[in-house]
Amino acid sequence: MIKVVYEVVPHDGGWAYRLGGVYSEAFPTHAEALEAARIVAAEQQVGGDSAEISWQDENGKWHEEYAEGGDRPETEVVDGLWKDRPAEASQGI
Repeated sequence: MIKVVYEVVPHDGGWAYRLGGVYSEAFPTHAEALEAARIVAAEQQVGGDSAEISWQDENGKWHEEYAEGGDRPETEVVDGLWKDRPAEASQGI
């Protein structure tokens, strides 16, 4: 199973979530970016109709494949605000 990880990070004078090297729009606050990332991650869990899809990889090559509507990735949201801090900092100690 594929795992999709959204990371909330400082971006463009505010906060954004990113997947790989792609950033979302900038949000004014960390809380807004974190909520948006959680919403997007939850939407990844919703199944849909099976369909033929095309997508472009990181090298610019296009691929065609059949996607099962119920085959959804595992998702996670990583809060970049706490990622590099000691565990006690994230617990408010």
